[in-house]
Amino acid sequence: MASVQPSSDLPPLLPRLRSSELWSYFGPAFVASIAYIDPGNFAANFDGGARFGYKLLWVLLWSNAMAILIQYLAAKLGIATGKTLPRNCRDHFPRPVTIFLWIAAEISALATDMAEFLGAALGFYLLFGARFLLYGWNKTEILLVAAVLAALCVFAILALELWGFRKLEMAIMGFVCIIGVCYAIEMLMIRPQWGQIALHTLVPMVDSKSIYIAVAMLGATVMPHVIYLHSALVQPRLQAEQALPNSTPRRQYAARLRHLRYEAIDVFAAMNAAWLVNSAMIVVAAAAFGGHVLANPIEDAHRTLGPLLGEGSAIMFAVALLCSGLSSSTVGTMAGQVIIEGFLDVKFSIFLRRLLTLVPAIAVIASGLDPLRILILSQVVLSFALPFALIPLLLLTGNRKVMGAFVNQRTTHWLGWLTVVVVIALNFFLLWQSIAA
Repeated sequence: MASVQPSSDLPPLLPRLRSSELWSYFGPAFVASIAYIDPGNFAANFDGGARFGYKLLWVLLWSNAMAILIQYLAAKLGIATGKTLPRNCRDHFPRPVTIFLWIAAEISALATDMAEFLGAALGFYLLFGARFLLYGWNKTEILLVAAVLAALCVFAILALELWGFRKLEMAIMGFVCIIGVCYAIEMLMIRPQWGQIALHTLVPMVDSKSIYIAVAMLGATVMPHVIYLHSALVQPRLQAEQALPNSTPRRQYAARLRHLRYEAIDVFAAMNAAWLVNSAMIVVAAAAFGGHVLANPIEDAHRTLGPLLGEGSAIMFAVALLCSGLSSSTVGTMAGQVIIEGFLDVKFSIFLRRLLTLVPAIAVIASGLDPLRILILSQVVLSFALPFALIPLLLLTGNRKVMGAFVNQRTTHWLGWLTVVVVIALNFFLLWQSIAA
C-alpha cells in the first residue's frame, strides 16, 4: 500500500473529529503502552526508588515525552505507508543494513520478552508461592510451574485475536486499567512528600551512582520492540478504511489524516497513563524504602509492603506485577512476529513465536539465576538497542518519497534526532562509567 500524495483538489481544512468515533480508534497506543509498564519497569523503578528516593522521577518525565513523540511517529509511518516499520526498512534500505537492523531488533525483542515472561512467573510466585513452599517445594520448582501457567495464559490472550483485533485490544486495555487501579490504591496507602516529588520530577539530578538505574529506566520506558509493533497495530483500521466503497485518493488522504489525528489522541492518553503508573512505582518505593538498598527489589518490596502498609498493599503489588507480565509478554510476542515477518518477508505463526521465546526464559529459571538481575540487565540492553529502531524510523518519516504529505515537519524532525542524541549520550556515559569502575 503506497503512501498517499495530496492532490490539488484536496480539502484545505483538516477532517473534523467526532467524539462518537474517538473510542473506536482507542486501542493501538494502549497496547503499546503495556510495554512501558512491564516487569522491567517494576524492577528498575523499585530499585531506583529504594536507592535514590524521588531523585530519578525526572527520568520518567523526559522518557515519557520521548515516548509520546516516538510512538506517534511509529503510528504515522504505519498510517501513511500502509506498511510496518520493519517492512519499510526492508523496502528502502540496502539488504546488509536490513539484516543488521533485524538482528538488533531480535536482540531487543528477546531481551524484553524474557523480562516480561520472568515478570509473569514472579507474579504467580508472589501470589501463590508461599503455600507451595510450605509443602516442601523450592523456589526454582515453583517458578518453573509458574512459567508454564504464564505460558498458557499468554497463549489464551493471543487466541483472542482469532475473534478480531478489537477483542485483543480490549483485553490489553483491561490489564492496563487493573495495573493503574492497583497503584492508585497503593498511593492511597502512603504519605508521599509532594514537594519533593514536584522538585525531582522537574529538576534533573544524576551522578555516577545512579546513572546505571537511570539508563535502565530509560530502556524500560522507551522500548525499541514496541516501536516496530505500533506501526503494525494501526494496520487493521487502515485496511478497513481502504475497503470502503468509492475510495478515491482524496478520500484516502482525508481518512488517513483523520486516523492520524485520532491516533495522536490515543498516544497522548496511553503514554501519560503509563507515565503516571511508572511515577507511582517510584513514589511508593521511595516512601516505603527510600535510602535503603534492597537486595531483590521486587521480592523484598512484596515481602516488606505487607508489614509496612498492610497485606492489601502486598497483594496489589503482586496482582499488578502478574497483569503486567502476562499482558506485556503477549505484546512482546506480537512485536516479535512483526519483526521477523517484516524484515525477512516470511509468514510466521504467532504461537510458534511464543514457543521459541519460551526457551531462554525457562533456561534462566531452571539455572537458578536471579530473575531480578536478569530483568534489570535486559532493560539496559534495550536502551542500547533503542537507537537502531529510532534512526530508521526518523530516516523514513523524514523522507518525502516514503511519507508523501505526511512527511515530518522541521520541528518534529529535529526533536526526533535530539531524542536519539540523548539516548546515545546516556548509553556512552554508562559505558564510560562501567570501564572507569
